[in-house]
Amino acid sequence: MNQHPTLDEAAQAELAAFAAEEATRLGLDRAQWVEPIHTTFTASQRAHTTLWVSGLSLAHDELVAYSLRGLGYRVEPLSVPDQAALQVGKEFGTRGQCNPTWFTVGNLVKKLIELRDVEGIPTEQIISSYVFLTAGACGPCRFGSYSTEYRKALRDAGFDGFRVLLFQQQGGVKQATGEELGLKVDARFALSLVNAMITGDVINLIGYRMRPYELEAGATDRALERCKALVGQALQEQGSVLKALWRCRGILGEIELDRSQVKPMVSVIGEFWAMTTEGDGNYHLQRFLEQEGAEVDVQGVTNWLLFMVWENRYDAEKRQTLREDDGSRRGMQGQNVTKKLWSLTAADLAIRAVFQTYANLIGLHGYVLPDMEDVAEKAAKHYNNNVRGGEGHMEVGKLIHFVEDHVNHLTVSVKPFGCMPSSSVSDGVQTFITARWPGALFLPLETTGDSATNAQSRVQMMLFKAREAAEADFEAALAKTGLTREGFRERLKRSRFGKGPFWRAKHKVAGTAANLVYAVG
Repeated sequence: MNQHPTLDEAAQAELAAFAAEEATRLGLDRAQWVEPIHTTFTASQRAHTTLWVSGLSLAHDELVAYSLRGLGYRVEPLSVPDQAALQVGKEFGTRGQCNPTWFTVGNLVKKLIELRDVEGIPTEQIISSYVFLTAGACGPCRFGSYSTEYRKALRDAGFDGFRVLLFQQQGGVKQATGEELGLKVDARFALSLVNAMITGDVINLIGYRMRPYELEAGATDRALERCKALVGQALQEQGSVLKALWRCRGILGEIELDRSQVKPMVSVIGEFWAMTTEGDGNYHLQRFLEQEGAEVDVQGVTNWLLFMVWENRYDAEKRQTLREDDGSRRGMQGQNVTKKLWSLTAADLAIRAVFQTYANLIGLHGYVLPDMEDVAEKAAKHYNNNVRGGEGHMEVGKLIHFVEDHVNHLTVSVKPFGCMPSSSVSDGVQTFITARWPGALFLPLETTGDSATNAQSRVQMMLFKAREAAEADFEAALAKTGLTREGFRERLKRSRFGKGPFWRAKHKVAGTAANLVYAVG
C-alpha cells in the first residue's frame, strides 16, 4: 500500500519551499557576512611599525607614548581631536554613533588622509607602517562597537586593512597569529601604562590647582611642559620617576601665586571621554571654566583604575555566595576567592600609595583619592551598584559626596548627546538627588560637537550662582575668624601658606581662599 505524506508534512514541505524561494529573491540565502578584522602585528614588525595612541588628556597620551617607547616600541601620540576630526568622523562614520566615536574615529582617519594626500605616502606603506592602539570594552554602551566603527570608516576612506588593536579594559589585546605578538601585553606592559596614567594625573591635577592663581599668565603651562619632558624621559629610559617629579617640584616652585582670590570650585564629572578630553569634544570645558574665573576639580584616570578594582572586588564578593549555581563551595569554581580578594585589596593599596608618593613629590599636597566604598554606599540608595555602563553609580555617588562634604560650589556633568548610561540613567537619578539636596548646584551638559556657544552660556549662568556661593563661604570665614580682607592678606603674607605655591590649607569648605582664611585666622 502506497504511503502518502500527511497534510502536516505536505504543508511543511510547501512552507519550506516557499521560504527558500523568498530567501533567494531577497538575497538572504547567502552565507552570513563576517567582518574582516585586521589585527596582525608581530614581533618582527616592531622595528618598522609606529603605534599611534590617543583618547585621554594630552599629558596622558604623551606620557603613555614615552612609557611604551621605554618597552621598545615606536610610538607617537595623536593630536587632541578637533572640529575637523568631527567632520571627518561624521563623513565616514554612521549616524547612530555618539560624539566620542565621531571625534576619535575622525581623528584617526584625518591623520591617515593627511599622510596620503598631503605628505604623499602610498596607502600600502601607511597600512604596513602604522598601527592604532586604543581601549576597548563591552557592555551596555556604544563603546563596545568602536572597533567596528573604526574598521567601517577606514574601509570607506580607502584604508581597508589598517590595523586597530584593542587593549581591553578587562582583558588584553587578542590577535590571531602564530608568531610572537608584536604587542606583548604582560605585567610589565600593564605596570608601565598604570605608571604613565598616575604621573599624568598628578601633573594635570597640580596644573589645575595652580593655574587659576598664577600672577604671570602662561607660567604654569610652560612649567608643565618642562615637567612632562622630564617625566617622559624618565619613563622612556626606565629611570627614576621619583627624581623627575622632585625636579618638577623645583620648576613649579618658581611660579608666583595669589590664592587669596575668591574663586568658585567647579567639579567636572560625567562620561569618561567627555570629561577627560581637553579639546573641541567638550568645548574646551576645563579651560573655559578657568577663563571664567573658576578653579577646576578634574577627575583623574587613577579614579577609574580604583573603580575597576572596586568593581572586580564587589563582583567577587557577590559571586562567592552563588554556591549552588557555580558548582564550587565558595561560588568561584577554579579560583581561590580569598587570594583574589586579597590581590584586589593589594592593588587598591598599591595604586593609592604610588599616587600619594608621586603627588607629594611634585607638591600636590592634601589631594585625597575617592573612597570607592563610600561612593558606592552613598549611591546605593538611589542607583543600584549592580547597574553597569559608563561610570556606573559613580556620578550619583560623587554628587552626593560633593554636597555632603563641601567639596565644590558647582558640579558640571558633561557627556555626549544621547549617551545611554550617562544621559539616560545617571541624569535621571540626579534630578532626584538635587531635590533631596537642594543646596547642590548641578549642571548636566550634553555635547554634540557644535553648539559651543549654547553650552558655554549655560555654564556661565550656573557660574553666577557658584560665585555667589564662593563669596558666601569667604565672608563666613572672615566673620568667624574676625578678619577683614586686608587683614587676611597681611596674615597670609606672613604665613607658611603664603610663602610657596604648594602649601594647602586644611579643608573646611569648598573655596581655596576661604580655607586659607580659616588657616591663618
